[in-house]
Formats: sequence, structure tokens, C-alpha cells
Amino acid sequence: MTDPMRTDSATAPKGTAVTTETAPRRHWARTVTDRWPTALALLAAAAIVLDSGGDGGIAPVIQLFPLLPLVYLVVAKLERPGATWPVVLVGAALIGVLRATEVISPAAVLYGIALVVLVWGVVDGHSRGSGTFRLQALGMLAFGALGLVALAVEPDLGRYLIAAGWFFHGLWDFWHLKTGKAVSRSYAEACGVIDVLTGVGLLFMA
Repeated sequence: MTDPMRTDSATAPKGTAVTTETAPRRHWARTVTDRWPTALALLAAAAIVLDSGGDGGIAPVIQLFPLLPLVYLVVAKLERPGATWPVVLVGAALIGVLRATEVISPAAVLYGIALVVLVWGVVDGHSRGSGTFRLQALGMLAFGALGLVALAVEPDLGRYLIAAGWFFHGLWDFWHLKTGKAVSRSYAEACGVIDVLTGVGLLFMA
């Protein structure tokens, strides 16, 4: 019987180096490349937590929070999981512009967009015909309400509330990663790691 993990002189094409490690090495490389969402998430989570310790305090993290459920809501409305990362990039760019110009708070704009999408889903009947959209609408309402409360209370309490919001949204992400619903799996993985680490990090930074 031929060992599939071994390339020997009898089966290797001419000019091919004989090795017994080719398959394991390829498997290791594939594992690493497949985990790029987690690597990206580690960097992003560190940046978010460090941002909460800057001059703006916890406010920037609270302002960013509505983007998490909003991405799910928009992608569910579009019914295109492949659009997940473009939606994320547009949302991140929008937040960057709003923070730089300081004309209006990013949270206000994100909540405004969420309201438009929710009303749109009701008007065109999407909220009745799509279970995925209904679930994401409920997620937007629940996480959005938590974010609004965190904005309204004093900063110390707001930190604990928003830390809980990030952490539990991470569990939401991992559920979607397991089920493969709503958004792309790579985003669910990355967002899950970011959210859990950010939630825990915010508590340690308190």
C-alpha cells in the first residue's frame, strides 16, 4: 500500500525532491492561511482597546459599537453574505471620516442608517418574509439599545455596559460562524475574536 504522506523515488516525478514532510508542511501552511481572520482580529482588538485608553476615553469605543449589529442587518437586507466585507469597509471608512471632521457623532449616523434599513425592511415586507432579517433586526434593536444606554450613563458604568455588549456580540458572532448564516464565515470569525477580546480588554482597562 502506498503511504499518501510519503513521496519516494518510485512515485516522485523526475526532478522532484524526495521528502516525507511535504504533506504536513502544506497542511500547516493551509492552517495558517485559513486563520487570517483571527490574526486580523488580534490586531484590531488591540487597537480598539488601546483607543479606549486615549484622550477620548471610552467614547470612541461606544461610538464604534453600533457598527457591529448594523453590518449583520445590512447584509441580511441585501441577502448577500459575499457583501459582508465591503459593507464593513464602507462602515469603517464612514466612521473614520466622521471622527476626523467631528461634524456629527458616528453613533448618530450609524443608528440613523439602522433606522432606515429597519423601516425599509418593514415597508417592503422583508421583515415578514425573511427569518434571517427578522433575527438581525432583533439583534440590532437589542445591541443598539445597549449602546444607547452606554452613551447616556456616566463613563465608568458605560465602560462596563459596552464591555458586556462587545463580549456578548462576540458570542453572537460565534453562533453565526457555527451555523454559517447571515454573514460570511471569515467575518463571523474575525468579528467574534475582536468582540470577545475587546470586551475583556475594556474590563481590564477600567
